[in-house]
Amino acid sequence: MEIAHRFVRVNRMRLHIAEAGSGPLVLLIHGFPECWYSWRHQLTALAREGYHVVAPDQRGYARSDRPGGVEDYTIMHLVGDVIGIMDALGEENAVVAGHDWGAGVAWHTALLRPDRVRGVIGLSMPYIPRTPAPATLLMRVGMGKGYYMLYFQKPGVADAELSRDPYDTFRRVLYAPSGDGPQGGAMVVPDGGGFLDLCPDPEKLPGWLTEEDIDTYVAEFAEAGFTGGLNWYRNMDRNWALTAPWHGVPILPPALYIVGDRDMSLRMLPEEPVSPEVVPNLRGTVRLPGCGHWTQQERPDEVNAAMLEFFASLG
Repeated sequence: MEIAHRFVRVNRMRLHIAEAGSGPLVLLIHGFPECWYSWRHQLTALAREGYHVVAPDQRGYARSDRPGGVEDYTIMHLVGDVIGIMDALGEENAVVAGHDWGAGVAWHTALLRPDRVRGVIGLSMPYIPRTPAPATLLMRVGMGKGYYMLYFQKPGVADAELSRDPYDTFRRVLYAPSGDGPQGGAMVVPDGGGFLDLCPDPEKLPGWLTEEDIDTYVAEFAEAGFTGGLNWYRNMDRNWALTAPWHGVPILPPALYIVGDRDMSLRMLPEEPVSPEVVPNLRGTVRLPGCGHWTQQERPDEVNAAMLEFFASLG
């Protein structure tokens, strides 16, 4: 089974989608700095089991359009794009799965539009309820001003660093937080340094990552660069303000959480990352031994099996 590529019109933009199969719709939402290719192991595997599997490049990424304003990348825009893709495909609902930043989009789609979500799967990142104060304020207090998400806030700085040598960027960024990486301390950028100082260059690539994979990412980002993805981070406080009406509202669709036991995100989360109080219909948490942050790329067979079991539970 082959992966097909085309563009759909969504919210006055052109979004690129990769797709395979037919049947109930499954949307796969990538994180940073990724694109449709991060789901290469899921697209055909899930399609062979009777699903229409669609992995878009989200706004600002790879082949999709890139709105010019930072304010064009709020969580409301991103959820709106997910719903717009369903509309463009003529579907009333879908299972929405997301990884990393894409998990945040998937969880918030389930929160804001539960009528359109048959089920939600978060990979790496659990649903994090709205905090009592803006995100960047809490990060400065808890992590210090050098925390990498705060480093990402200033337009143009991280953009230039990551674009300087995209091959080196992807080689370092895909290796460092993986289960094969060094599992270092807090993600704090040193004074006068950059984000890539936190990401050592591997002597050799781990088995799940090939030179062809890195070359593909480099090619997909050649025109788009990294600004669109970084703009997501630059909206964290704006998202906090926009989601005030949903403060304390639970996520109601059936849910699944998948995480590697070597994922750096676990160091900042409670022992049970997904609370039944905020996700009452959680069907399970799958922890993958030895797996780091790039869940569906590092452990495709286990992720595929967990997803298919969840799909079957939805009826």
